[in-house]
Amino acid sequence: MALILSIDTATTTGSVSLARGGKALQTLVNEQQQDHAAAMVLYVQQVLREQGVTAADLDAVAVSAGPGSYTGLRVGVATAKGLCYAWNKPLLAVPTLQMMAQGAKTAVQDENAWYCPMLDARRQEVFTAIYDTSLQPVVEPQALILEPASLDAWLAQKKIYFFGNGSPKWAAMLPSIDNAVFIPYEMSAADMAPLAEQLFHQKSFADLAYFSPFYLKGFYFPQKP
Repeated sequence: MALILSIDTATTTGSVSLARGGKALQTLVNEQQQDHAAAMVLYVQQVLREQGVTAADLDAVAVSAGPGSYTGLRVGVATAKGLCYAWNKPLLAVPTLQMMAQGAKTAVQDENAWYCPMLDARRQEVFTAIYDTSLQPVVEPQALILEPASLDAWLAQKKIYFFGNGSPKWAAMLPSIDNAVFIPYEMSAADMAPLAEQLFHQKSFADLAYFSPFYLKGFYFPQKP
């Protein structure tokens, strides 16, 4: 069973979690996005100290790889890469949307449904995907501009749970559909634990020198008048 430290800063809520064998031992959460850069390092030190382990005991470091906030993702990935370099540990890159689907599936325990995380990407756009109960993508991660009929083809096939900070926009425009179920969800690095454990045993390590976050779309620079 691997001992893995996980870091998530993809949204306004950042967190650090320590897991053994795919099960979280302790998770620390920071809700002030502007403090992520400082808080994550302090949380790493705290969780290791409180769990009585050292960096040498770790098998790997996992990071929420995107999509999400540009600044947030850079903070998390830079922190994780720095720790891996300093500690000589492999880096595990966990897709943020799949991490969310893992958390929702664990909470709901519905094996006859699909799971659709939605992250706010401003205006009527969200970062989203649809996952089956084995957490394989039915719809690949994408930046989607929401319209009332955007997901009709999939809602006609299966009950879908919608969650994440982008889902309220979808709930506001979607007519009442039995197959559309909206559930609360709070971002947590603890949800990476099973996925990170799987990546570790597959030896699916990210390239420490060249890995960068999965932004999904380019950064928008407003034009000066």
